[in-house]
Amino acid sequence: MNRQQYIELVQEMIEHDRRYYDENRPTISDYEYDQKRLALEAYEKAHPEHILPASPAQRVAEGPTSGFVQKAHLVPMMSLANTYSEEEIADFIKRVHKLLEKKEIPFCAELKMDGTAISLLYEKGKLVHALTRGNGKIGDDVTANIRTIKSIPLTIDIKETVEIRGEIYMSLSVFKALNREREEEGLEPFANPRNAAAGSLKLLDPREVAKRKLNLVAYGVEGAGSLTSQYEVHHQLKKWGFPIGSKEHLAYCETFDEIVHFAKKIEKERPHLPFEIDGIVIKVDDIKAHAVLGATGKVPRFAIAYKFAPEQAHTRIHEITVQVGRSGVLTPVAELEPVLLAGSTISRATLHNQEEVARKDIRIGDLVVIEKGGDVIPKVVSVDLSKRPPHTHPWKMPQHCPICKSDVIHREGEVAVRCANPRCAGQRVKRLTYFASKHAMDIEHLGERVAEQLVEKGLVSRISEVYLLDEEKLAQLEGFKEKAIRNLLTSINASRQCPFSRFIMGLGIKSVGTETAELLAEEARDVNTLLHMKEEELLGINGIGEKTAKEIWEALHDPDLREEIRLLLAHGVTPQKLKPKLTGHPFSGKTFVLTGALQHYSRDEAAALIKERGGSVSGSVSKKTDYVLVGEDPGSKYVKAKELGVNILSESQFRQMLD
Repeated sequence: MNRQQYIELVQEMIEHDRRYYDENRPTISDYEYDQKRLALEAYEKAHPEHILPASPAQRVAEGPTSGFVQKAHLVPMMSLANTYSEEEIADFIKRVHKLLEKKEIPFCAELKMDGTAISLLYEKGKLVHALTRGNGKIGDDVTANIRTIKSIPLTIDIKETVEIRGEIYMSLSVFKALNREREEEGLEPFANPRNAAAGSLKLLDPREVAKRKLNLVAYGVEGAGSLTSQYEVHHQLKKWGFPIGSKEHLAYCETFDEIVHFAKKIEKERPHLPFEIDGIVIKVDDIKAHAVLGATGKVPRFAIAYKFAPEQAHTRIHEITVQVGRSGVLTPVAELEPVLLAGSTISRATLHNQEEVARKDIRIGDLVVIEKGGDVIPKVVSVDLSKRPPHTHPWKMPQHCPICKSDVIHREGEVAVRCANPRCAGQRVKRLTYFASKHAMDIEHLGERVAEQLVEKGLVSRISEVYLLDEEKLAQLEGFKEKAIRNLLTSINASRQCPFSRFIMGLGIKSVGTETAELLAEEARDVNTLLHMKEEELLGINGIGEKTAKEIWEALHDPDLREEIRLLLAHGVTPQKLKPKLTGHPFSGKTFVLTGALQHYSRDEAAALIKERGGSVSGSVSKKTDYVLVGEDPGSKYVKAKELGVNILSESQFRQMLD
């Protein structure tokens, strides 16, 4: 991997994190994500001088969510090291034996629930607050939502202050019912139960959370000094009234073979469980040994997660169709004989592009292996050539667009094949869906099915025409009654006042994801300035490379896009101007790192104040860091700052410097 490929991988991973944590709609499997993450970490370990501050490998889990107060965990919630290999389980056991200098070390093995982590603080037996994992040290306070989950006790029989650790999940039956309701309302379905649970937990209305029928599996206790065995922790949790799962899904293992036997048993049961898991967790049973083993980086040494390979199924391809994307890219899709996989019936799988089809020699009529790791869009893994029917032919991309029948083009150096007609109805539908999506203009109730009808009936030919829709026009849509019309119009009107970065996202410029849109908004501050920026000015923005700068400049000088922007503004869309940066401020040109829980600001608010005054915010401490802003319970960044002699600011000092 070279530096440019690293930069592109960072941008790709940022986009995957946004879809996973912010939208709860991942587009790749956990396995694929883990492999990309490993590649990212390997490059950064080999080339620390190239590390980008925004790299997901420099951060832990999700950031704070707007609308929730952030609080510190009693004990940091660390992520576990992952493995898909039995050999690495054996290596883990050897390391534990070596570090503890013992021959016989028992382990506790349990299910790795595919949900969202939660920490429940009890003081004198009463539930005080519930926090999401957040960055591991500070999480979102979702206590009001947690109180709606009937399986969580509000009081327990203990006088000590303890934190109960667990996983919030949604059963498969509830998940399927929820997605049916969303589809009937014209909303995008959730990608999987895990993301549905995470999204539900961060709703601002507890009454809505209650309707989602979330559940908990508890697996840990922090602060209870009398508990010395992880296996016994589960029994104590059960005594306190917490759901811990079936006793068959917990194992006391003394050898590597016993752990592997348990893993294989659970993997065999996996398709029949009423909830989703993605592996097992193996922990040293002796809790006192956990402190001795300690942690390395962001993961503890006393535990490891053994993740199962993505589930697979065999089925036959009866047709290969072609979808048209918002930029005109044609994507082949395998239409399959319906097959049950990962808890749902699969009838389609993406084939990505014509090169992928040719490389795997995928043909109509083939018996194929499909995979659906993480419940995202399934894909074809391989072809069973021994079962290929006679007289099949290699598949070729059509020469004409399947929607508008225009010629397709294949530019030199590109894998993609595109429809050459920018007014293609297929592209219009995708552009409209993207424009209305949560990370862009956030127009609820305008999903792909509604977009298809709007384009098909000629009600919307370009994205700006969304703001010309009225009751009379929407009444033409199938299934649109008074309530649906009112809901959509309300969402459209609300989107007129939008953050500048979301407005930029809605334009659908190639290579512009959330991170780049925020960089552009921060630099330009308003639409007029953005439209007049030179290519070298775009290239001068930290975090935007040469290729991206060129693509943005070309897009902003496209007459069609400029006309679209003019019409959006004319129809009342008003991107919120960012406050002008202050000049001559002590923060100007300085790099900050934030750590610990701030009392008067959220992380986002503090970062915004720094940026308004000409400073920048990084995710890691280095010799180039000017200030580390320290709140309560600071972590390793504070320690590293002291080692490097970096200026450390308390929150009160920070507030004084602000003025």
